[in-house]
Amino acid sequence: MARAAIPGGLSARRAWRPARLLERRVETASASTLVLEVADWPGHLPGQHVDLRLTADDGYTATRSYSLSAPAEGDRVEVTVQRVPDGEVSTFLCDDLQLGDAALLRGPVGGWFVWRPEQPGPVLLVAGGSGVVPLMAMLRARPADGPPFRLVYSVRQPDDVIYRAELDALGRAEGVDVRYVFTRRGAGEDDGDERPPGRLRAADLDAAGWGPADAPTCYVCGPTGFVEAAATILAAAGHDPARIRTERFGPSGS
Repeated sequence: MARAAIPGGLSARRAWRPARLLERRVETASASTLVLEVADWPGHLPGQHVDLRLTADDGYTATRSYSLSAPAEGDRVEVTVQRVPDGEVSTFLCDDLQLGDAALLRGPVGGWFVWRPEQPGPVLLVAGGSGVVPLMAMLRARPADGPPFRLVYSVRQPDDVIYRAELDALGRAEGVDVRYVFTRRGAGEDDGDERPPGRLRAADLDAAGWGPADAPTCYVCGPTGFVEAAATILAAAGHDPARIRTERFGPSGS
C-alpha cells in the first residue's frame, strides 16, 4: 500500500511562518492548548510536531518544540503546552501570551511517529503525562469506522489527565478503549478504579485483542524513563519491535 506523503516539501517545512494566537483552552492546572492561525500552513499528520519561536522586545529569541494535538484543519494549528517549573517559554505560553499575539512556527517535523488513516490493523497508544498530546491527535483523526484504538494513559493522579472529558467520551465510542493508570494514588473515590497506585505494569498493557498476535502498531510517548519501560514491557510480551514506535522527552518518568 502506498504511503501518504509528509505534508509540505522539505523547504516548506523548514520555513518560519507567522502565527497568531486565536484561542487558549485550559486543560489542567498546568497544561493549556493553544489554537494558532498559521499563514499558508501545508498541513500535517497526527504524531508530528512543530518548532515555536518567540521574540522579546529586546530581540531575545527562544525556540521550543511542541507536538501537534489535533489533525490539520486549514490554517489552524493546535499545540498543548505543559507548564514546566521555571520554564520561561512554557510559562509564557500558558499564562502570558495574549489573543492576537504573534509568534513564528516551523514544521511539520517528523515522519516516523505518525499515524495514517490508511494504515491497517489495530492501534495501541501508550502515554505518560503530556506524552498524550500527539496520541490525542491520532485519536481525533480516527474516523468513526476506523480501526480499533486503545489508549493506556499513565499520570500521577486524576486531576492531571489532559483532555479528560473528551477522552471519557471517546472511551464510550465504538472501537475505542481508554484506560487510565494512576501512579501516585488510585482513582479511588473519584473513579472507582480498584487498581492500586504504581507505575505502568505488564498487566496494564495486556488485554484481549491487543496482544502480539493481533499485530497492533504501538505508539509510546512520554518522559524518557517511561518510554523505555513501556517499550521494554511490549517487547517482552512479544510485540514486534518494528511495530513499536517511540517519542520521548525529558530525563524522568511520570
